[in-house]
Amino acid sequence: MFADWKNDVSHVKKSFGQLGQKYPKMLQAYGALNAAAAEGDVLDAKTRELIALAVAVTTRCESCIGVHAAEAIKVGASEEEVAAALATAIALNAGAAYTYSLRALEAFNEQK
Repeated sequence: MFADWKNDVSHVKKSFGQLGQKYPKMLQAYGALNAAAAEGDVLDAKTRELIALAVAVTTRCESCIGVHAAEAIKVGASEEEVAAALATAIALNAGAAYTYSLRALEAFNEQK
């Protein structure tokens, strides 16, 4: 776990920039993905950041957690909204574990 989220976010952004200087097409492609996801303003910035934060939890990306937590603050997300998004991530992970447990049990029973 990171002890200092603000410094971690700063480090991640600096590292992105450094990698982008060496591999600009990769950074451009990554930026294009983000732009495409926001295209049309179907979801507002706060909703996108709440989703991003929940996905960051489900994908276990600590740097993503820091970056999207900071962005959620910038776009006005409340602690209650963040907690609700995270509760959804928790429920989804539990659901995935449950359904994969069913598959594991099937694999076990079919190989007896």
